Amino acid sequence: MMYWNGGGWAWMAFMPLLWIVLIALAVWAVVRLTHHTAPRDGGTHRGPAPRETRETPEEILDRRFASGEIDADTYAEARKHLAAHRPRPR
Repeated sequence: MMYWNGGGWAWMAFMPLLWIVLIALAVWAVVRLTHHTAPRDGGTHRGPAPRETRETPEEILDRRFASGEIDADTYAEARKHLAAHRPRPR
């Protein structure tokens, strides 16, 4: 086997390192391009922040009445109760 003027040992040491770097770069690229979920690092992603929507008590009551879980009397009574106990704006 003929090496380039005795420099073969350098290539033998360099080639495994080159392959490790190339494989790591490919794995990083695949993860970077396919990872679409929110990050677990506290929100340092670049996209818009996901909005957490929470139903208000009135919306929950409306949904339950619309689906038939509660009747009209219970709905009206619960609406009155919610209106009486609504927090006052400051």
